[in-house]
Amino acid sequence: MENSNTSITDAANGELNDGKDATNNGSVCGYDSLHQLLAANLKPHIFQEVSRLLLGLNCGKPLQTLSLAEPVNSLSLEHDFDLQAFRFHADKESVREPRIVRVGLIQNSIALPTTAPFLDQKRAILEKVKPIIDAAGASGVNILCLQEAWMMPFAFCTREKRWCEFAEPIDGESTRFLQDLAIRYNMVIVSSILERDVSHGDTLWNTAVVIGNHGNIIGKHRKNHIPRVGDFNESTYYMEGNTGHPVFETAYGKIGINICYGRHHPLNWLAFGLNGAEIVFNPSATVGELSEPMWPIEARNAAIANSYFVGSINRVGTEIFPNPFTSGDGKPQHTDFGHFYGSSHFSAPDASCTPSLSRFRDGLLISDMDLNLCRQQKDKWGFRMTARYELYAKLLAQYLKPDFEPQIISDPLLHKKKAS
Repeated sequence: MENSNTSITDAANGELNDGKDATNNGSVCGYDSLHQLLAANLKPHIFQEVSRLLLGLNCGKPLQTLSLAEPVNSLSLEHDFDLQAFRFHADKESVREPRIVRVGLIQNSIALPTTAPFLDQKRAILEKVKPIIDAAGASGVNILCLQEAWMMPFAFCTREKRWCEFAEPIDGESTRFLQDLAIRYNMVIVSSILERDVSHGDTLWNTAVVIGNHGNIIGKHRKNHIPRVGDFNESTYYMEGNTGHPVFETAYGKIGINICYGRHHPLNWLAFGLNGAEIVFNPSATVGELSEPMWPIEARNAAIANSYFVGSINRVGTEIFPNPFTSGDGKPQHTDFGHFYGSSHFSAPDASCTPSLSRFRDGLLISDMDLNLCRQQKDKWGFRMTARYELYAKLLAQYLKPDFEPQIISDPLLHKKKAS
């Protein structure tokens, strides 16, 4: 289902919105998402075919929507967040029972300006996100993932050290806040924070904490890949992580966390699959000008290639900082990174995916997924069996040597022409 400014059903009967009423808020010609825009401006039978091509089919059928309880819908209206829910099916098996898990993603903007006192900013974020978590809990979500560094502005590209004050230990304020909610709703929660490693000289890490449904800390994973592109040069604050590619076996399934920039590295996705992940979350913070054309492709391809589900989360809004900074690319100094375009979505191993959440509003995306689909797709496509890991391992081992030479076979006539 969808609960937003313009529902897909209503929009499909409307006329083209030229975007003049979109006040530069990050909408798509006045609509929450591309999917809504298409629904509003295509005839129903054409929209159905376009959706098939864009979103794929789940077990040969269009993805089904889920109906949620009225109190959940009321929370989304009261607190103005986008709410959508879908169901991924798997084929019925003779030996195994369905393994249905309800999973949720939360995207949100910051709650106060970046100029507000830090304690006020943290307090306001907790107050803003709690009703969305409550909606997830009231919906029976089993595993919930929050966006990258959800407890703070995404200040890592300002290169100002004062933002390090938002860092906290693994068992810090945000974890304790979420532990209570995990117990209340019997829910596993993945929380991405700026970690302060007090045992190792207050070293900072970009870390995802996995909180079990009993409120216990199952473990943590530190971001493997640190961007150095445009404004996103985050190595001022933290470096590449040292936790490998852990997969956490929870009460509801085996999950991995591929934090933000790691989604651009196919081998990073592969490693979580080799370690047995059934769902991989990608908590992110990325802006439209830099990455939006890549956003719907990379995670979906990872889900297909590795036969697992992927939950992609991106924050929303434009965060203005008090002091200007530069990208080092000759562009004028500026006080924001651009628009964080939300568009959180789920991808399935059978190439189907959900529509995206809003491009500019807070949101909760819920999906039922039958984890049996993972093995069914492995059996169907045989990617794991037909992969040539021994060839890849040999090439990578050679590539890491200082005297590596690429395997290139040149046309001998090419050299003769150069000689003449």
